[in-house]
Amino acid sequence: MTGGTVISARPATQVQSPNVRRADPCTLVIFGALGDLSRRKLLPAIYSLMKEHLVADSFRVLGVSREDGQTDDTFRTEMRKALGSSDEIEDVDADLWEELCKRLFYCSADLTCAEDYQRIGERLKQIEADRPEEQRNRLFYLAVPPSVFEAIVRNLSQSGLAPRTRTADARPWVRVVIEKPFGRSLETAQQLNDLVLGLFAEHQTYRIDHYLGKETVQNVLVLRFANSIFEPIWNRQSIHHVQITAAESVGVEERGRYYEEAGVVRDMFQNHLMQLLSLTAMEPPPVMTANAVRDEKVKVLKSVRWMTPETIPQNAVRAQYTPGAMAGKHVPGYTQEKDVAPDSTVPTFAAVRLYIDNWRWTGVPFYLRSGKRLKHRVSEIAVQFRTPPHLMFGGQPQGAMRPNTLVMRVQPNEGVSLNFEVKVPGAAVALTSAIEIAPVDMDFTYAEAFGEVAAPAYETLLLDVMIGEATLFTRSDEVEAAWRVIDPLIQYWDAHKPKRMPTYAAGSWGPREADELIERDGVEWREPAG
Repeated sequence: MTGGTVISARPATQVQSPNVRRADPCTLVIFGALGDLSRRKLLPAIYSLMKEHLVADSFRVLGVSREDGQTDDTFRTEMRKALGSSDEIEDVDADLWEELCKRLFYCSADLTCAEDYQRIGERLKQIEADRPEEQRNRLFYLAVPPSVFEAIVRNLSQSGLAPRTRTADARPWVRVVIEKPFGRSLETAQQLNDLVLGLFAEHQTYRIDHYLGKETVQNVLVLRFANSIFEPIWNRQSIHHVQITAAESVGVEERGRYYEEAGVVRDMFQNHLMQLLSLTAMEPPPVMTANAVRDEKVKVLKSVRWMTPETIPQNAVRAQYTPGAMAGKHVPGYTQEKDVAPDSTVPTFAAVRLYIDNWRWTGVPFYLRSGKRLKHRVSEIAVQFRTPPHLMFGGQPQGAMRPNTLVMRVQPNEGVSLNFEVKVPGAAVALTSAIEIAPVDMDFTYAEAFGEVAAPAYETLLLDVMIGEATLFTRSDEVEAAWRVIDPLIQYWDAHKPKRMPTYAAGSWGPREADELIERDGVEWREPAG
């Protein structure tokens, strides 16, 4: 499906930058400081926060990794290289880098070895020596594989580096950020929750999903609850269906070993797509606080109809990408990728039909899809409204009548568009004659409307952790509720290997089976532009 004429939408008045709260003084301890996440996302986010004067003057960063040969100076050199190659920073300011450089420190440690945490503690004492006791706040970021989560949280607690605090306003505070995936199944997620919450309070635990730092994801709530034109029609009476797409144009690249264990469902559905679904479908919270928002998200996830062995074959499709062309270049299929088994049946694409059994959404299908090596890198939420019940224009309008669609683009080109039908200009016609109708899009983009690109997700989320704002982070019961939706699908597919794995060519929009899944409802997938 393609869009029609575009009508640009701009702010009614000049929008002033909001007053953003500055972070508390703290030391950010990054476990896995020389890894890919730290280099590509965390350090650029720290640089941007400093550029915008959003961190305290006494803010410091302690990088922790296994490499013995590193010193403060060599670590700083590595981080300067990372900034220089970042696609989130156009040009590194020399003066700003010098200021950041002085705040970077390094400590070598085996994160699974309890004795090494004494060394980390000594470095923290040196770094925090010039700060009053109440300002010795600590933020521990686990930028490491999930296999070492358990060892790290145990050692942090037992070493005394991260004591449990009773209340969120206790000073100095200690907070722990845990990256996805949070568990591999409902059972392992519950075990990890039990472990973490046995050592730290919920207000100290920040389970991060970078999708929630996207500007448009946050804007879903504003769009729904701050605009009276949308909320009254945000229900089963007016909405025909919802499509949520998270498409990636890249393959598994160097992550073949991880992907063989995870697959697309664990990698994307349990976290990213469940988050987008819950924000789209949740009820309005009584107040815009972290717990109020998360309460409503959990209610939605608990209302999702469970998939069963009897319903999964009719409501879910899996597939793998085969060789194809991307940007004019030949790319290999999944089973030709590094560290992937030649006979692998791990899905790189999945499409699922879900229903939410509550008063607002009963009978409205939610179609979710995600995959590697699709035509464009794009994530969006598309809300399609019902077609008019009756056309009274005298004759059948010329041209296909398309239902109205509200699209919230998460990435790239973040923004919102609304599609609707208009009469094509021309000579007056009799009421009994055919009227030519065409679709148009009212389109809003953040970059065009506000003259700047939205802050990268990790910049937003890091600042939120440092100020203690937990709205965009996942609570323990929310993690488990999402796993209850997804776990039956993973278990069924693990137990029922396909005799013939459905495939799709790299550079396409997925397998024919996904089209058939949605066409049975008289619907077709959108083909969003990249």
